[in-house]
Amino acid sequence: MSPPADGRLGKRESGTARILGSGASGVAELLVFHPVDTVAKRLMSNKSAISTTGLNNIIFRSAAQAPIHSKFLSLFPGLGYAAGYKIAQRVYKFGGQPYFRDLIDKNGGDWFRNTFGKKTGGMLMHATAGSLTGIGEVVLLPLDVLKIKMQTNPDAIRGRGLLKLVTDEGIASLYRGWGWTMARNAPGSFALFGGSAVTKEYLFKLSDYSSATWTQNFVASIAGAVASITVAAPLDVVKTRIQNANFNSTVGGSAIIREMIRTEGVGAFFKGLTPKILVVGPKLVFSYTLAQSLIPFFGKYV
Repeated sequence: MSPPADGRLGKRESGTARILGSGASGVAELLVFHPVDTVAKRLMSNKSAISTTGLNNIIFRSAAQAPIHSKFLSLFPGLGYAAGYKIAQRVYKFGGQPYFRDLIDKNGGDWFRNTFGKKTGGMLMHATAGSLTGIGEVVLLPLDVLKIKMQTNPDAIRGRGLLKLVTDEGIASLYRGWGWTMARNAPGSFALFGGSAVTKEYLFKLSDYSSATWTQNFVASIAGAVASITVAAPLDVVKTRIQNANFNSTVGGSAIIREMIRTEGVGAFFKGLTPKILVVGPKLVFSYTLAQSLIPFFGKYV
């Protein structure tokens, strides 16, 4: 397929290639990083002061005194929900962002290029497409809610399948925190794809982002992901606390923010940030970089 007018938007791969490549990256990421995600979620959900001696109980909970292999397995709660969420999320995010990017280029590309210049306009289209993708990601919220509850509050859903939960609690309960999720995703995804584009543009001097090598994609992904996680961290903590509460909880995000500032201080908005950032590099090897390598690969055959 021929590239669009702006070379920075690169080649348009087929929809099948995008699904296969991004889906495979989601599977790989899930197997490697679900335990790390569980640790981060449990740290963010903890409302008491974190001490070295208390970390064991916070992270491993009921398995705190168990053998090491049992401790490790305790970091895989809700794997079924996590699999559904992570694979669907990666297919949508990595496979869907190019569709938004193409749509923006088709309907507003000239405006971006004329207003910001070809180089900056191209980067902003990537970032804006990422932001729109992040906002639309809210449709996957029920799977994310169930995954988080299994990681942090398993008693809330113990012994109940998805259909039973919907029947008992109502579909609206699985969309609790949807507004905060969109508020977190919009700037976070903007920073992810925008930071990656800026790195490819200014560090690697690429005129066609799709021509980036594995190493270039890896470095660009780290830059974008660190920016994304940092920007989204405060609202991510709020979103997590809304979602890990019991289904009958009526506490909203504003009340949570006031309580956090009053009892825990501003630093509470960045709980769990360090373990997330520490795994950004390898996580992107298995997700963003892998997706960017596999999508063109599958594009040769489908």
